[in-house]
Amino acid sequence: MEEKEKPRLSRLTAIITQLQSKQLVTATQLAEKHGVSVRTIYRDIRTLEKSGIPIITEEGKGYSIMEGYHLPPVLFSEDEANALITVEQWMINNKDESLSRNVSSAIEKIKAILRFSQKGNAELLSERIYFNGHQGTGTTSDNLMKIQSAITNFKVMRIEYQSSLNQTSRRNIEPFAIYSTNDNFLLIAFCLLRNDFRVFRIDYISDLVIQDEVFTPHKMTLEEFFEEYIQPQKHP
Repeated sequence: MEEKEKPRLSRLTAIITQLQSKQLVTATQLAEKHGVSVRTIYRDIRTLEKSGIPIITEEGKGYSIMEGYHLPPVLFSEDEANALITVEQWMINNKDESLSRNVSSAIEKIKAILRFSQKGNAELLSERIYFNGHQGTGTTSDNLMKIQSAITNFKVMRIEYQSSLNQTSRRNIEPFAIYSTNDNFLLIAFCLLRNDFRVFRIDYISDLVIQDEVFTPHKMTLEEFFEEYIQPQKHP
């Protein structure tokens, strides 16, 4: 019984979030989003109404929450919080100042409701991400969220890396920062094999495992790294 309740509780929370973020949501949209039947969504809506959520039903149109009603803040997962910080840093470099200014303002309000532990991680990650230039059609990967988590939790990563010369190596690294330039996401990390900092293209990482081992944080800022290791090129 307990195992059946967990996914439903998660779904109910997600439905509340969707109702908060949109003016009108249909039962069909909710059913497709959560992979359940429309009948199940009807039951979920009734459950939320009985719990005191003032949901307005517009026949033939959908559902909304009564205007002016404020729900308690929704807690973000670690990956969701990290994704928000990444979006913020990307938008800071957007050429439209009005857009970047308003996105930063919106995300600042969102960060205000993060759990205390997440706020510290968010501040650290915002100092360890740098975007330079246009973000266009470069190759993609599926490792960014794992890397962000390892950075904020100071976890050693084991990676399998294929270089531009098509040479494969396996190594343990201490992830330090992420920056993007020329359409490529790059990972700055201390390589335990080379005993020095190295830069890895994230899309060249074919396998990544976060280890249980925790490393001592490196006492260096991203700007200091650029000044020391990327000479004569300077960090803006």
